[in-house]
Amino acid sequence: MIITLALIIFWISVGLMFHCYVFYPFILRVLSSGKKDNEITFVPNGEQLPNVFVVFSVFNEEKVIREKLESIFNATYPLHKLKVYLGSDNSTDNTNNIISEYVLKYPQLIFVPYAERNGKPKVLDKLVNRINESNQIRSKDVFVFTDANVIFTTSTITELVKHFKNESIGLVAANIISKAVQQDGISLQEKTYTRGETAIKHWEGLIWGTMIGAFGGCYAMRADCWVDIPDNYIVDDFYLSMNVLAQGKKAISEMNAKCIEDVSNDVEQEFNRKARIQTGNLQNLSTYWKLLFRFNAVSFCFFSHKIIRWMGPLFIALAYATNAWLLSMGPFYYFTFLLQNILLVSPVIDAIFKRAGIHWMPLRFISYFYMMNLALLNGFIIYLTGVKSSTWTPTKRNV
Repeated sequence: MIITLALIIFWISVGLMFHCYVFYPFILRVLSSGKKDNEITFVPNGEQLPNVFVVFSVFNEEKVIREKLESIFNATYPLHKLKVYLGSDNSTDNTNNIISEYVLKYPQLIFVPYAERNGKPKVLDKLVNRINESNQIRSKDVFVFTDANVIFTTSTITELVKHFKNESIGLVAANIISKAVQQDGISLQEKTYTRGETAIKHWEGLIWGTMIGAFGGCYAMRADCWVDIPDNYIVDDFYLSMNVLAQGKKAISEMNAKCIEDVSNDVEQEFNRKARIQTGNLQNLSTYWKLLFRFNAVSFCFFSHKIIRWMGPLFIALAYATNAWLLSMGPFYYFTFLLQNILLVSPVIDAIFKRAGIHWMPLRFISYFYMMNLALLNGFIIYLTGVKSSTWTPTKRNV
């Protein structure tokens, strides 16, 4: 009886992990073959273009804020239809002074410095409420949310906004391209992961309009889809993305809406970032778990793309524990148990190699996978102990 139960748990755990990382992307790629992007779009520079409000929060971003603002105001999108609401979350470096220079240059820039830390989600709440109070928001108007280190191309805003002529679309994500890949850290692995995620999100949107979670670095949302972000919620982009789907609107990505972002190379910083995101993911799960029981495309994508991944540490642990019970079943399970042990110590082996100046990329990818699942476990523990604040220190910029 115990052996039978161990067999079931082992193969369910292994099967779900393979489904999430192998089968699901393959299914999406096959189903998206031949599919066309949304063809209902605004005419570029046409008078019917919506008003666009670029909204973002910054904290100590003196290294990148000039380039960021220049990229916004160099956009091809008509400036008379563009406003930028920028909140500084009690920045203590030269960020506020730099922004103040641009306020004098661009009347479209509304700068709101805050004297105490609020956290990005609360700053976004305050800025959007300020917009709603001071402007006549129309249903077709658009919010573009972004981060300071995500640099726009001249066509980013136009490519995002053009889709909102289609009334069924509530959210459009940008194509964020990573740069600054280095061999001595995890930037190559992080870039590969992000590229894979971008493809999956694009396919989900292309097939069903069910892109599960925009990258927070840059996405656009129909103004009347906005809802306030709950207090102490960490991952605002996922909360807003899922709310769009919960409202029955479509979420897609636009691959021509390109942005450039530097990618983290430091494993400790990326570990902490992913742990924080996992904590926010579980907050969102507590809000949107009912979507899993609609038994539609949203449910399928949500479970396959996110839920399994968030529960990855549990499935890895179950596969390992049950494998130990199955050793009496013969050589195959001896091999899988040995393989799991080798994989689990890969971060240690990689760290030893790294100190010796050896950067073996296949090993680094395996190490990255297990280290990031450990970060997910850490985020789960943080969530269980309670989230007291939505403030955090941004990842160090590679500039």
